[in-house]
Amino acid sequence: MKMHPLEFRAFREPYALDAIAIYISQRVGDSVAYAESITFRKVPESARLDPVLRIEPGQAQQLMDELWRAGIRPTDGAGSVGQLAATERHLEDMRKLVFEGRKV
Repeated sequence: MKMHPLEFRAFREPYALDAIAIYISQRVGDSVAYAESITFRKVPESARLDPVLRIEPGQAQQLMDELWRAGIRPTDGAGSVGQLAATERHLEDMRKLVFEGRKV
C-alpha cells in the first residue's frame, strides 16, 4: 500500500476565534488517515526527547502556507514584508553608489 506525504490544513474556527485548528492527514492507498490528539507525558528535564513529528521541507511549506491562509503572520516582520524592506534599502544603497556625483 502506497503511503503519500502528510497534508496539513489550518482553519480559524468560527466559535473559537482565539485558536487555529490544525488537521493532519495522509492518503494511504484508497483511504485517508487522520492524525488524532497529541498526548503529553512528564519526563525529567535531562531526558532525551524525540520530536512529536518529522516533516519534509515541502510539508513544512504547506503548513506555513496554511497558517498564512488562516491569518497567522510572522511576529518579527520576517518573510515577505521584511524581505521587501531589506531589498528596498539595498536598492537605495546601490543607487547612491552608482549615481553619487553624477548629474542626472
